[in-house]
Amino acid sequence: MKTIKVNCEFASELVCVIPYVYWLHQNNQLEKVITSRGMTPFYYFCDNVEEIFEYRTFDVNVNGLKDVPNEWIHHNALSVSGRPFSELTEDEESEVHGVLDYSEWVPPPYKDYYRTDQFNHMKPYIVVNNNYNIESANMITESRRYFDITTLNNIFNYLNDVGYSVIYKRPNNTEFAPDQNEMMTLEQGIVLRENTTAGVMSDYEMCDYYSNVHNMDDFDYGDNYPYNKFQLECFSGASGFITPNGGGGILCSYFQNPVLFYVPRGKELRPRYLTKENSYIKKLSDADIHVVLDEGDINDYSKLITKMKEVFK
Repeated sequence: MKTIKVNCEFASELVCVIPYVYWLHQNNQLEKVITSRGMTPFYYFCDNVEEIFEYRTFDVNVNGLKDVPNEWIHHNALSVSGRPFSELTEDEESEVHGVLDYSEWVPPPYKDYYRTDQFNHMKPYIVVNNNYNIESANMITESRRYFDITTLNNIFNYLNDVGYSVIYKRPNNTEFAPDQNEMMTLEQGIVLRENTTAGVMSDYEMCDYYSNVHNMDDFDYGDNYPYNKFQLECFSGASGFITPNGGGGILCSYFQNPVLFYVPRGKELRPRYLTKENSYIKKLSDADIHVVLDEGDINDYSKLITKMKEVFK
């Protein structure tokens, strides 16, 4: 029987840890999970979960990833190809991007388990997942994996016009145990706010301009109703997702419905990372994954808006 102790970043926990822990559960090998604050709902299948970590860390030497079969989220080249990534040709690298060792890896069926009727009055709705955090300890002005105010306005307008409600999710980083980048964002008091035709406005304030756009943090889910349980139930009823790459986007991919990924930075820009049938992003639930790559130095959201109109009609 195994005890898994982990406080890695959210994305790695979703991809490298939770499917392994669920596999252990299915094979009667799971004793206990020790994890970060707020993560118990993700381990609903385990009766012995202890939340002891208030912060996450990228340091693989201490965050528990060395104790699971896949310690690196972006590939497991040695398992897939029999050789380390550094020895592969460019074509061989393309074959292992986003591919892991799946021999002890089963994603939990969150959509089935957290299915609820509490959001039926809002259906059909799209979850627009966003973030606005410091990346790799750089200045916030260098961050790119987010939707700006103008783009959010375009997304909200279009989805409302074609009959969707919207649930907007951009955590303020107090809802869960933050990682180093999220802690720096909090410490510097960084908010997503821009000048618009209606004046200076935050993304949260913009939600109030739409009758069918709802900020997820505004729902009254109560002090005794865990944030992550609420979002798992919310995501289970969604008709689809629009998201930048990152941990929030990975979570969207657990729920079987279309996911529109905007990728302006990160290893997900590597060839076929998100589009192969054996990529972990597809294996989380076999959702339809639609990818918009934006490899320039400045965010160009025009391709995202075009693709959105193709995916959500």
